[in-house]
Amino acid sequence: MHQPMFVKKRSRWTRLRAAHVVCTVCALIACMASTAFAQNEAAALAPNTANAAPIVSDAAGQVAKLTLEQQVKWLRRAAQSGALEQMDDAQLVALFESFDPLTVPRYIEQGPNGYPSYEFTMLRQERIRGVWPRKPDHMLVRLTRDPLRIYGKWLPGGPHSGQEIIYDESRRSDAMYGHLGGLFNIMPLWTSIDGSLARAQSNHRVRDLGTEFITQQFLDEGRKFAEAGITHPAQIEVKTLEGVRVVAFTYETPTGQPDFYAKKEVLGLDLRHPYFRMVESYGNDGQIFERIVFVTITPKTFEDMVFDPKNPEYKF
Repeated sequence: MHQPMFVKKRSRWTRLRAAHVVCTVCALIACMASTAFAQNEAAALAPNTANAAPIVSDAAGQVAKLTLEQQVKWLRRAAQSGALEQMDDAQLVALFESFDPLTVPRYIEQGPNGYPSYEFTMLRQERIRGVWPRKPDHMLVRLTRDPLRIYGKWLPGGPHSGQEIIYDESRRSDAMYGHLGGLFNIMPLWTSIDGSLARAQSNHRVRDLGTEFITQQFLDEGRKFAEAGITHPAQIEVKTLEGVRVVAFTYETPTGQPDFYAKKEVLGLDLRHPYFRMVESYGNDGQIFERIVFVTITPKTFEDMVFDPKNPEYKF
């Protein structure tokens, strides 16, 4: 008489165990599916850099399927890992043509667009009072922020070789100290950063030196481009200037100056970092009025003496 009751209890226990097993299996399947999804997404976002070989040729097709935010992440990882540098010209052009129009601006905007403290060499040509210089100025610049301090020296090979300037906003935010040629090469003096003497060789202020200024100008102009319906560059190509290989974007504006900084701009994106290594600006007449190339960019930490005119290495 007790046997049926035992069987019934055992049957109930068996059903409970079976239900528990089913739940466990379902949980494992869900976990595996979630893990697989995460791995697939990570694989889609991670550039292929195995054995220093170039990214597979269909990278543009793969990246085009990603969302905007995923493309920005992919581009950042590809740059930092060196994958962009490994791609040939055709692959780079195809890749950047496949991006969402906002990918590069978002990548640039998120930065960093420079370094808190760094040294760079640059080639710079500007049309001053209608005259385009035969040779570019070759400059060495040491720059640190918070506060902004700048030492600049014009190197041999350019038209203003030997000149030096120092700007320290903690001392005088409205003036720079230097010998700027001629008599002033012997007699250093303070001059306004917006004065005629400072503008004699450049249309920019000393505070505009560095990669950050070009980045901010690109972002500011980009907003105007969007308002004018310009969402894509007129041309994407790969250029090598002074040994610096970049992806160059050409933007052409409908009205040009004064609505925009330039009628046409060519900006060369660094293949490792979210900043531009070169910029060329053209006026409404089609003539170039500015070219800047950052030849080297090196993060460095400077002592106070670097921004002191009494530094024995300088000729103030």
